[in-house]
Amino acid sequence: MPKAVCANAQKEGKHRFCIHKAQKYGIISTEERNIAEMQDNIKSNYEKVKDYEQKTTIQTIAELAGVSRGTVDRVLNNRSYVRADVRARVLNAIQETGYLSPKEAHRQAAEAKLPLKPVRLGVLLPNWSGPFHEDVPRGIQAARSELEKRDVEVRVCTCETDIPRETIELLDELVNWGAQGIALCALNDISIEARIGELAEQGIPCITFNSDLPNSRRLCFVGQNYTQSGRIAAELLSKCVPKNARVLAMAGNLEYDGHRTRLDGFCEHLKKKGFSSSQIEIEETYNDYRLTYNRVTAALQSDNPPAAIYMANRSVTGCVDALKAAGMDQQVRVIAHDMSLRRKQMLLDGSLDLTITQDMFRQGNQPLRLLADLLQKNIQPENSNEGSKISIICAQNIE
Repeated sequence: MPKAVCANAQKEGKHRFCIHKAQKYGIISTEERNIAEMQDNIKSNYEKVKDYEQKTTIQTIAELAGVSRGTVDRVLNNRSYVRADVRARVLNAIQETGYLSPKEAHRQAAEAKLPLKPVRLGVLLPNWSGPFHEDVPRGIQAARSELEKRDVEVRVCTCETDIPRETIELLDELVNWGAQGIALCALNDISIEARIGELAEQGIPCITFNSDLPNSRRLCFVGQNYTQSGRIAAELLSKCVPKNARVLAMAGNLEYDGHRTRLDGFCEHLKKKGFSSSQIEIEETYNDYRLTYNRVTAALQSDNPPAAIYMANRSVTGCVDALKAAGMDQQVRVIAHDMSLRRKQMLLDGSLDLTITQDMFRQGNQPLRLLADLLQKNIQPENSNEGSKISIICAQNIE
């Protein structure tokens, strides 16, 4: 009987059953039994390790926090369009599990091995409000807190105007303070480009972010592909209105490369979709609420009011308030850029149809990391860092 049982078990591939029966009937040696037990222990330990590893994945954090993996990814990368309570749940789950992304674990291990020289870095910001003012400083502060461990000091200066002379004076102020590298967002101006070239000659690298200075000697650019984001806006808008509709495109300050290239991408692609130049009216409002409100109001009162408005500037509130005052906020399609609490409310009440977001936290954070890596570790950044994810947000996918 034992042999029959053993033979049947082997035939069916049930080796563990065979071994246990063989042990019972005394037809297996002690050595063979020890080997079998070792195999069982190895398998058990493997399962435990596997289970432990699974506990530290994004999926497990998502399950603990009751959110999607995409939401965990947005929190890990500090993107802004996550509700505060959702962000808190995800951060608590990360803290409980001690989770580190592979990239972060590798970075921390590499930094721990190197003695690093002290470095001073400067940041120059424009006088912008809205999402930029909220998310970019968060990115800067996160980089500052992390880089303090590497003996990196960060100083931030903010322009009060869009006058090039002020930008140059603040750049000089940062250099006099001792900045060995500078991250800046500035308007396109030949005098600013020349000053960046002079700094490069002095061995002070500059990285542009959010809005580029492509004709300068800046080290690299960190930001979104604005031509592409403008094309995406045009593609979306072309599906919302008839081909003979009038479109109002509201630009911010076209002296900023980001504003200009975004608008160029929009107009170029909208024409490819069958819209003529005469159908697209461009207004430059310098991100001013009152000027935006008045220009939109005037367009709505014309003989041929726009069927859609493309908000390529930051004064989305001025546009939406003008539409509401005219009683047309549910009739005219509006597409904007970036995310804020106010824009979330607009999406939910239907006065804003879509917004195309960018990772402004990264734009404030990564230039400082790149400069620190260059000056402390001699790691050269790529010429362009336009890896910022482009997301399309509507009322149905706000988190």
